[in-house]
Amino acid sequence: MRSERFFIETFGCQMNVHDSEKISGLLVHRGMTPVSTPEEADLFLLNTCSVREKAAQKVYSRLGQMKERKRKEDNFRIGVVGCVAQQEGERMLKRAPFLDLVVGTHLYHSLPDLLDELDSKDSDHDPSRRVRTEFLADSIPVEVEPVLRSSRFRAQITIMEGCNKRCTFCIVPFTRGKERNRPAETILAEVRRAADLGFVEIVLLGQTVNSYRDPRRPRFRFAELLAQVARVDGIRRIRFTSPHPREFNDDAIALMAQEPRICSQVHLPVQSGSNPILKRMRRQYTRERYLEIVEKFRRWNPDYAFSTDVIVGFPGETEDDFQQTMSLLEAVRYESMFSFKYSPRPYTDAEHWTDDRTDLEKTSRLMQLQRRQKEIQLELHRDRYLGREFEVLVEGPARDGVNIFGRTPTNKVVNFPGQDPPGSFVRVHITGIGANSLLGTRIGPETSH
Repeated sequence: MRSERFFIETFGCQMNVHDSEKISGLLVHRGMTPVSTPEEADLFLLNTCSVREKAAQKVYSRLGQMKERKRKEDNFRIGVVGCVAQQEGERMLKRAPFLDLVVGTHLYHSLPDLLDELDSKDSDHDPSRRVRTEFLADSIPVEVEPVLRSSRFRAQITIMEGCNKRCTFCIVPFTRGKERNRPAETILAEVRRAADLGFVEIVLLGQTVNSYRDPRRPRFRFAELLAQVARVDGIRRIRFTSPHPREFNDDAIALMAQEPRICSQVHLPVQSGSNPILKRMRRQYTRERYLEIVEKFRRWNPDYAFSTDVIVGFPGETEDDFQQTMSLLEAVRYESMFSFKYSPRPYTDAEHWTDDRTDLEKTSRLMQLQRRQKEIQLELHRDRYLGREFEVLVEGPARDGVNIFGRTPTNKVVNFPGQDPPGSFVRVHITGIGANSLLGTRIGPETSH
């Protein structure tokens, strides 16, 4: 029996969120209806991420919660898509034999056809019909035209998929495959369609987004793409994630610092401040090169904002290595940071190395790191934001249920009183600070170009 109502639960990064938007668009195009809770759905899809510790266990735990309903309702279907599906493959059917579909990262676009096949054939005893995790040979990602975007003002657009870097701790090359770039003309066409529909912010997505090059014009690189996107009428803000420090060149840095539509914030994952650890991680840059990139941005704009990722307790990390990371915080002064204790990921080089830092050591280092980062954020909020005015892009109601919230060009969350709809641009005076967000007062009407 054909599933008519679907619900997608998404774990992981912005790439996964956007993949869910694409899947939703495909299913709606098939004639299905999205619903707001799993309980309403005939089809439950779990879109998964395998980057963090115990990712697979989290997926199996969630599937276990759905198992009883599956046993009771013959017409209820469950599928797993994304990185954990790619990682586990047929093993997933052995652990969760009640699953109807396991679909990897290259084949989510085939979901409507796979569902049609389930409707027309008895595939319960044929794993080849239920598990699809092969990588496509084509070097260009498959285009997906119908996208059901979750935001009415921000359009996420994939420009490339996969990664060639093979950092020793990272599973992404295994779950997402090698780099595949979309042609610039199709990216720009999608940007123009988004602008015509009223989207005011574009977020360009890729595993190593700034390694982009047009497959049809190899000299057309990331900086050229950014410049072209910035020329599209109606687009007022441009962001991207996640770049790799090694792939930034002077042209891209100068453009990002000078083009007003490109937000003055970049996520610049460092992972460690120690050269020996960076080498063991195979990050392809040194501490000195990383700081040189930061300096180049700030030479153009002293208030340029940086966020980062840090792993503590990587195999071989000494106390001196960790202190090098702590000193990097002082040198860069990040506006936000995602930090984690190292845990081995399957299919990575580091999986086979001795994990020689105890959990107690890792926890202690992580707490030191996060405590100092919180202090730095408060200092930056006081010195760079308090008492100043910023243009804020309104996103919706704040968590307190009283205010609304939006973001500055530096990606800083600001809560303030008002009734401006999502997608509005307003001037806000910053009156208060917290560790992770700011308070403000609306001081002007909606701004225009």
